[in-house]
Amino acid sequence: MSERQRDPDRRIRVVLAEDDEPVRQRLAQMIEGWPRMELAGVCETLAETLVTIETQSIDLLITDLKLPDGNGIEAIRLLSRRQPDAQAMVISVLADERTVLDAIEAGATGYLLKDADPPDLRDAIADLMAGRSPISSSIARVLVRRLSKDGKVGQSVEAPSLTAREMDVLWGIAKGFTYGELAERLGISHQTVSVHIRNIYRKLQASNRSEAVYEATRLGLMRL
Repeated sequence: MSERQRDPDRRIRVVLAEDDEPVRQRLAQMIEGWPRMELAGVCETLAETLVTIETQSIDLLITDLKLPDGNGIEAIRLLSRRQPDAQAMVISVLADERTVLDAIEAGATGYLLKDADPPDLRDAIADLMAGRSPISSSIARVLVRRLSKDGKVGQSVEAPSLTAREMDVLWGIAKGFTYGELAERLGISHQTVSVHIRNIYRKLQASNRSEAVYEATRLGLMRL
């Protein structure tokens, strides 16, 4: 049993690995501003990150992949070996198939692109610590393409029925449109968009837009 399972009220200890100073400061401020979290380490290099993983008890590693002295995937692998109960989230500009798959195979349970908005980042961290796997929609497309190559997409699973309007909203989600942009494009209210999205999530058994896009593609409802 992990420390967090024994004491669910204990603050989440986070190690942040990011070499870009403005991004590092923004992420650090967001983490420090969250009462349930504390920074156990802020690292600019892979070497610092590896030492921190070896010497600190942590719950979550948030790492870039392109660090000055190596790849953050090495830190994820070390974390998986040394602290298997900890979680790892990638926040990177890299989104090619090989990099995404390598990070997930190393043990990453979340993968966001650096263009994610702060509220999305906070929601993603909460999802990850609740046992889900938050991923950016473009990363979901990478995984779906891989599943398609392996012949696993849409096999022996009955797809739920989505209305034409729900499909319009789903396509907008896949393209990264905000609720406001969807409302304007479809000529409906912001509240109506929210209702459609709730229905889509319910039908696809998804908890966020990335999961919804992934499930819809896996079930053959859409092709990206």
